[in-house]
This record gives sequence, structure tokens and C-alpha cells, in this order.
Amino acid sequence: MVTRKDLMKQFAALGIPQDRPVAAHTSLRAVGEVEGGGEGFLDALIYWITKDRSPDGGLLCIPTHTWASIGREDPVTLDLGSDKTCVGTLPTLALRRPDAVRSLHPTHSMAVFGDPKKARDYVAGEEAIETSTNPKGCWGRLYDTGGSVLLIGVGHDRDTYLHSVEERLGVPNRISDTFIRADIRLPDGEVIERSLRCHHTVGIPEVSSKYPKYEPAFRAHGCIRDGILGAAKTQLCDCRCMARVMALIRERSAGAELLADAEPLDEALYLG
Repeated sequence: MVTRKDLMKQFAALGIPQDRPVAAHTSLRAVGEVEGGGEGFLDALIYWITKDRSPDGGLLCIPTHTWASIGREDPVTLDLGSDKTCVGTLPTLALRRPDAVRSLHPTHSMAVFGDPKKARDYVAGEEAIETSTNPKGCWGRLYDTGGSVLLIGVGHDRDTYLHSVEERLGVPNRISDTFIRADIRLPDGEVIERSLRCHHTVGIPEVSSKYPKYEPAFRAHGCIRDGILGAAKTQLCDCRCMARVMALIRERSAGAELLADAEPLDEALYLG
């Protein structure tokens, strides 16, 4: 069993920041047996990244997505009275904690941990965001703040931040032109009616499944640091670095669609 003390050593060895936002996508199965189970692993992450919720600590951001509710008869896609998400076990554990500050994005919310004021400031305004991973929202703020993404036992096909980079770069055929209903139900039952332009790809089914094509380019530019958390292979990814690499590739490709198939990216697009 991996102890809490072991985890702290692994966090330090990987160099996980303690002064800025870190978004974590996690496979608890890959992490394996740790002291305190999933709750213990989450508590250790919060303690390390936030410096035990210190005002000068960072923020741990756990995706709590509910996009699977889109298109159902009930237009509510975010129900703050529920801990159900469509992205795994750790988000559910995060939402059950009283210290979680949840953003109000209708489909791509996150639970944020850290100094309460900093966490509230980070998620402010999400209920007014009109696209899935808007650069002006929580996912875009990872870039603005020099944040990081932790991929714990998962790959870049789970890296939601890359959607935000594509929005930032204006990649076509990523966001729908039309709005859909995506309402928010508050804990007291009040419903905020919202509309949203959601992820929508033309001719590229499951575009996120192609995001691992970027990994060799990220590595060539030093965007990724490898390590182990629990038993899980883990990538610590620099958000600004990944955005710069994706911008470079887009510039060199003259805006060509590069994710329509599973072929590797041409090295000329990111080397030299």
C-alpha cells in the first residue's frame, strides 16, 4: 500500500506546483491501493497543491463534467443538488466534500479546492459562459495563471484543457454555431435558464480521442514531466507550453485539419 507519506514524496519528485491551479484527470484504478482509498488520495492532493488551503497555495481543480446530460428531455444539465458526473469516481468524491467550490458551467464544471476566496474568484462567472471550454472561463484560466494539467493514469484523450486551447486558437468545426438549452439547478431548486454552444465536430468523431497525437510534440518542447503517483504513470503538463506548441503546429500547417485520422503528426510541424 502507498502511504500518505509516500504520496508526498511522489508529489515532490514530480514537481507538482503548490502556487497555481492544477487540473487533475485521474484513474483511481491506475493509482491502485493507497492509504485512505480514493478519499485519502484526494485529500493528499488537496493538501499538497493548496499548501493545506493556505492563501499563498495553489488550487486543485477536479473536472465534474455533466455533458452527458445534453439532449435529454430535462434541459437541466447541471444539478447542484446531485453528485453525479460523467467523468469517473474521483469527481464524485470531490463533490461530496464540504470544502469543494464548484463552478457553475452547465456542462464542463469543476470542483476547486484551496483558499476559499481564491477558489471562489477562480470559478466566478462560469454561469454566463456560452461555450464548452471558453478561454475566459475556468479551463482558459489554466493558461492565464500558468497552471498545469495532471494526467494520472490517463492520456491526453482525457485532457479537457486541449479543447480550451482549440477554442483559443479559433480552430473551426469544434464548437456548434447554434445554441442548445443547458440549464442549471441550484441547491434550493431554483433553475437558471441557460443556452450553450457545445463541442461539435464535423467529420471528426470523438476529436478528443485524437489529442494523443500532440504528445510527441509536447515532449519535444519540454511541456511534459513524467512521474508516478501511487502506481499510476503520470504526466505533469505545462498549460502555456502546450498552447504554444499547438499554436506553432497550427501556424505551420496553415490551418489544416490534423486530427481527422489517427496518423502521427509530421515532425516538421513542431521540430526545427
